[in-house]
Amino acid sequence: MTALARFEEILDASGIAPQIEAMLPAGVRQRQLSVRTLLAGMCLTLADHRPAHLTRVHQALTGLPEDEQRRLGVIADWKRGPHQLTYRQTEYTFGLVADAAGTDEPDGLPSDQLQGICDGLLEASIPDQFTGASTSLAVDWTDLDSFSRPPPARGGPCADPEAWWGHRKNNLLRSEDELFYGYYLSAGIMMPEENGPAVPEFARRATVSSCRHDPARAFVPVLTAMPDQGIPPGPCHCARPGRSSSRTCTRTTAAPRAPTTARSSPTATSTAPRLRPPSWNSGRRPATPPPSKPPRTTQRAPRPPATSSAASPATTPTATIASPAPPSWARSAARCGQPR
Repeated sequence: MTALARFEEILDASGIAPQIEAMLPAGVRQRQLSVRTLLAGMCLTLADHRPAHLTRVHQALTGLPEDEQRRLGVIADWKRGPHQLTYRQTEYTFGLVADAAGTDEPDGLPSDQLQGICDGLLEASIPDQFTGASTSLAVDWTDLDSFSRPPPARGGPCADPEAWWGHRKNNLLRSEDELFYGYYLSAGIMMPEENGPAVPEFARRATVSSCRHDPARAFVPVLTAMPDQGIPPGPCHCARPGRSSSRTCTRTTAAPRAPTTARSSPTATSTAPRLRPPSWNSGRRPATPPPSKPPRTTQRAPRPPATSSAASPATTPTATIASPAPPSWARSAARCGQPR
């Protein structure tokens, strides 16, 4: 089966093309390019690893064999003879589809119509023998650069006003996250059940959201709508963090143990929390540990503590503090060990 035949089979199984056609305004003259052919051209462009440009879609359709072009309506018989699809016609049909599936006020999130189109196409792309093979999904997201340049630093319009600044890892340190201007692409990939057989990793759900929004919150409505679409809910696993800044699911951990008050042996590990060292700006003075041996006595009297420090405790005036200081010759004699 050729790629074009497979794409047409997916489009027909999803039933998306007739739904979109019903959403488009009816014109006086029938359009040469149908929605089904437009979607097939978009799929051919992406399958050929071409940039997702509308000009590439037109080139993919006009590059098909002549019999395929006539069957898809790329070549149509007009009054003056055969007429091949032009880029202007491709742009016109694409604009109608974008307006019908978009929102009146762009907010960086797909509309319900657009998300339904994406869900239908992805679900139809899964072969029938694997649709019920597993209900487990691995959810993760990655960065998606916009085609537009960012808005000017002083403000102003740009070609893609729905995009926004986001962070991506690029296998760098956390302090070296890179800024990019664009979107977050979130996807839910089929994974095998716990202790179950292996299954192909098909993309079952996907969405695109602006970096203004948290990708996890933007993807939750897509996942919670799956039971209403006939897909039973299953466990959701987190993919290994690559470029993503966070993960959807939270890992369950045991409750922290209470600190022990008993004295630990030299080989045991204490679970008590470490005490925070005293701050120099603290109003309380830390307790002095008991000396292991009696302090050495000297002939020189200790200096009185500074009374201006907030960390020093209040001292009681004594006769030693109130007495006048000894003369300089007495201090020098005391240093030399001479009797005072």
